[in-house]
Amino acid sequence: QVQLVESGGGLVQPGGSLRLSCAASGIIFSINTMGWYRQGPGNQREAVATISTSGSTNYADSVKGRFTISRDKNTVYLQMNSLNPEDTAVYYCNARGVIAGTSFGSWGQGTQVTVSS
Repeated sequence: QVQLVESGGGLVQPGGSLRLSCAASGIIFSINTMGWYRQGPGNQREAVATISTSGSTNYADSVKGRFTISRDKNTVYLQMNSLNPEDTAVYYCNARGVIAGTSFGSWGQGTQVTVSS
């Protein structure tokens, strides 16, 4: 129904920046909200930032002021600044919406972000 492909992860030094991208394909008109989640070593997956079709955004407290989520048509971005080792995780793109009256949620394959000197 909706496929997501992430890119932009990698290794960065503390204090550095990265920009993640997630391109959606398929029945993209059905998407209401897109977002980024992450799962660090030994941790549960947590929400990082979400953005609705109206442009309304939400951020985890731990990334407020450092990360910015944006959306352009069928692509969502996550600009990450002032990265620290605690941001090391696999970052997953998520899309949620409704198709034929049924809610759905789709995940990307994940992209690794490593913050280390």
